[in-house]
Amino acid sequence: MSKQDQQMVINRVLECFQEASVQLNRSFKHPIVSFKQRGKIAGSARLQVNELRFNPILLSDNLQTFLDEVVPHEVCHLIAFNLFGKVRPHGKEWKSLMKKLFNLNGQTYHKMDVKKVAGKQFVYHCNCGPIQLSIRRHNKVKRGEQKYTCRKCLTNLKFVSKE
Repeated sequence: MSKQDQQMVINRVLECFQEASVQLNRSFKHPIVSFKQRGKIAGSARLQVNELRFNPILLSDNLQTFLDEVVPHEVCHLIAFNLFGKVRPHGKEWKSLMKKLFNLNGQTYHKMDVKKVAGKQFVYHCNCGPIQLSIRRHNKVKRGEQKYTCRKCLTNLKFVSKE
């Protein structure tokens, strides 16, 4: 990721906040912008500390998607928090801001190629077939902290050991 790409993202963040300020007739404190997001996540909003994090590897491969979708998506999280307090991350408040401010239908998940950033994967199974889970999710299952359900068939995912 080049410094120029970083600056384009920072400029887009500022543009988004400017658009929001004009449309909502309210000023917002500009966030800290960092490029420390890791894993398969394109970006994240840290609400309590007013910070936006972006994934430098996904950014370098998907600059236009970041400028068009990821930056407005994350900015809307901060604006929703400023306007409404703690609400569902992709709830009605966030969705309405995405539409009103940026004329976007808020998507929860991106569709970028994550092969470069995917860590070790573990194969789980449901009625649909195999599903890959990250090592973090696999460890949560092993510790009994979490169960995961297939979004398509709604059955619990099962790990089949290769041993």
